[in-house]
Amino acid sequence: MKRFLVLVVLLGVAAPAAFAAPPAGKGNSDTSASSSSGQGPAALCKVQRRTMGMSAFRALYAPTGGPKAAFDACLAKESTLVASDTKNAAMKCKADRANDPEGFKSTWGSNGNKANAFGKCVSATARGLTAEQQQATLSAAASCKTERGTTADSVKAFNEKYGTGNKKNAFGKCVAATKKKQSSGG
Repeated sequence: MKRFLVLVVLLGVAAPAAFAAPPAGKGNSDTSASSSSGQGPAALCKVQRRTMGMSAFRALYAPTGGPKAAFDACLAKESTLVASDTKNAAMKCKADRANDPEGFKSTWGSNGNKANAFGKCVSATARGLTAEQQQATLSAAASCKTERGTTADSVKAFNEKYGTGNKKNAFGKCVAATKKKQSSGG
């Protein structure tokens, strides 16, 4: 009898949880990362790959690896950036809410009691930060792609200017330096 009661209790707890989660392979796989930023890391990487072109994308994320290694490296980097953007957005929204609680609720709240204001603020702010980072990366990559050129001599000069070691990391170093230069305003 005790076993039967334990089994009933376990099924009573486990069944609702099992039905709450989508079946394997279904649903949104990027929910935690994309809920605040609007786009998950995979979508951001796909846009970068499509916009830059595969050779530039590989040169940026995995100069000595294949397409999958580049995409995996992009996912790792973008996941970190999206999480950081969400955390920074939450801190900014928390400060804004502390400065003017009623104004904050009226600005961001959209339901009857405006209780969803904080979530709406974090979501919109994180989405903006992620979009800025994405645009900075795409802009820097386009600039470096132009600077690299297409001739053997221009590629060699580009690799010498930016590369270290075997010079295969030149494109990534150029993108990083260009992003840093653009963010500092110079």
